[in-house]
Amino acid sequence: MEDETTALEGGQQWDLAKVGARWQQELERAQRYFKSWHDRCVKIEKIYLDQQSDQTNAAKRRFPMLWANTSVLQPAVYARVPQPVVERRFKDAQPVARMASELVERNLSYMGDEADIDSIMRAVRDDFLLCARGTVWLRYEADFEPLDMGVQPSDPPANGGLPESLLGGLPGGMGENGGPPPEVITDERVCIDYVHWSDFLHSPARRWKDVTWVARRVPMTDEEMEKRFGPDAMASLQAQGAGSNKGTTQTERAENEGKTHVWEIWCKSENYTVWIADGAPVALEVSEPPLDLTHFWPCPRPAYGTMSTSSLIPVPDYVYYQQQCDEIDLLTKRVNKLTDQLRLKVFYPSGDGAISPAIEKAMRPENDTVMVPIPEWAAFTDKGGSKAIVTLPIDEVQKVIIACIQARKQLIEDVYQITGISDIVRGDTQASETATAQRIKSQWGSIRIRDRQSELARFARDIIRLAGEIICDQFQPETLMLVSGIKLPTMAEKQQIQMQMQQMQMAAQQAAARAEQMGQPAPPQMPPQLQQMMQQPTIDEVVQLLRNDSIRGFQIDIETDSTIEPDEDAEKQRRMEFVQMIGGFLQQAGAMAQQNPMLVPVMVETLLFAARGFRAGRQLESTLEQVGAQLSEAATAPKPPPEPPAEQMIKLKTAEVKAGAEQRKAELGVAQAEIEHRAVVEQARGEAAAQALQQFQAQQPAYQ
Repeated sequence: MEDETTALEGGQQWDLAKVGARWQQELERAQRYFKSWHDRCVKIEKIYLDQQSDQTNAAKRRFPMLWANTSVLQPAVYARVPQPVVERRFKDAQPVARMASELVERNLSYMGDEADIDSIMRAVRDDFLLCARGTVWLRYEADFEPLDMGVQPSDPPANGGLPESLLGGLPGGMGENGGPPPEVITDERVCIDYVHWSDFLHSPARRWKDVTWVARRVPMTDEEMEKRFGPDAMASLQAQGAGSNKGTTQTERAENEGKTHVWEIWCKSENYTVWIADGAPVALEVSEPPLDLTHFWPCPRPAYGTMSTSSLIPVPDYVYYQQQCDEIDLLTKRVNKLTDQLRLKVFYPSGDGAISPAIEKAMRPENDTVMVPIPEWAAFTDKGGSKAIVTLPIDEVQKVIIACIQARKQLIEDVYQITGISDIVRGDTQASETATAQRIKSQWGSIRIRDRQSELARFARDIIRLAGEIICDQFQPETLMLVSGIKLPTMAEKQQIQMQMQQMQMAAQQAAARAEQMGQPAPPQMPPQLQQMMQQPTIDEVVQLLRNDSIRGFQIDIETDSTIEPDEDAEKQRRMEFVQMIGGFLQQAGAMAQQNPMLVPVMVETLLFAARGFRAGRQLESTLEQVGAQLSEAATAPKPPPEPPAEQMIKLKTAEVKAGAEQRKAELGVAQAEIEHRAVVEQARGEAAAQALQQFQAQQPAYQ
């Protein structure tokens, strides 16, 4: 912050003052672009919140139409947590792609629980229904700790015996410019931040693909500011007095107390991010995007309500029935005022001695049952008795109240027609209607809100896709396996196991040969655990696939209708259809397989093709593939020759016995001949030795 410049990794210098001035203008232009929509949403939110407060004054009472409609639509458009489903784009037998899909799906499921995606989606849903726009922001976080090198620190001599010119580049902080010690990632996560509708801006455009930058406003405390941007940035902001907008209401001022509003801007056209305080002339930081995402943005396309093709400024639904709501509120106030007039008002003659006080005592509101003595009874009866009391007629007031209620009821029906909240959605039905009629009404009643359901389902799917891309690109192999609970061998471990298996195979072959010579049974084969481990892909292969093809190789999507309340009958019907399909196919295919085993591979592929079309069959896909492969292998394997009849078996056994006896007889003859040959040779050797001894003894006297 001293020279108010910063440099990107490519060496490009940025003047923080010029960047700050430019983006303050861009933010002000976007705020003017959305001003009418922003003011309208503020009024709608105030109406929605004020209608839930206690209003005792009859002149200010309102009919909570907006709150009632929103409460009905809330569970209709979003009711439960989206379930991530990671599938291969091409459903063929690829163990590496299948294992990668399973790893990413489990990590996404854990991420959704940790990030509390349900509460985030509910907040987005409320903004979507009230203001016609809701959005979130994703980011990657990691925890580091110094790497333990296993070396105890010591106190080296001054300069370590090296010249000062060489100390600057040594790691570990040995020199003035030495780098920090090496660190290792201990934990990493994907964070999903809800962004309030008033804290999100983007460049004016007609379509989302034409947007060049997006921004969100983040309230940061002084400690967070100093930790993120350093003490110089805090001193500069305090000198400029920037970011001190505390809000217009008491609630906003209490929420923003001690915080600074900072805009985080992602510019796609220039490929950098900017951090700038609200109203500050100088940017806090300019850097390259921390995430390399496919569509650049760290946020999905917002969940939009009613919108035209002319701009990205949405129109809240309340605008379309605001006039009806005003008329309903007016009739409600009128009914409340007229209801207050439904009181018994009595006129009686005064100045008649004891008669007037007696009538006044009898007509007091607190007297439910009272007996009043009248001393001058004759005078009271002479003036007509009870006919002396005249009441104000209220029949006309009652008729006006009924007319107002009828008019208000018609206006409410008009609102239901405008918003698409049908009678079946509100639970209003007739006992005489059949089940088929109610089902048809339910189907047609959901058509008006089907687009809203699809929009929130699309928004949830985009969140899952962004989180999946971050997981694939950023997560370490250890984190992937730790979170998913799947342990895969590394390439080095697999190679070591392969060498051990080769040694075990050689030893097993030698042991089998010795056992065959000695007539003993063959030793057991290799353990199945090692064979199963060798068939598994390595974590290196899985990570390589995720890094190179994180989204393109397989598709990340959400289950059908997973964000709305499920229809249990429809789910049971789908499962029953799947079971009936499998049962009928196996029954027909079994008879055909017995007649023509060569058709088994075709039948297996047909079964897998049919099962992949059912969402309920996804969990059984791998099992069906394994069983199908075993059946295909068994069907295509050569059959052993048929066994001969019993008589022929006896003849073959007899011939084998005779052949064995002849072979043993021949072997005995060969052995006897060899023994005789050895005896003749030994006898000849003995005779030759005796002759040599005799000659030696005969020549001995001559040497003496």
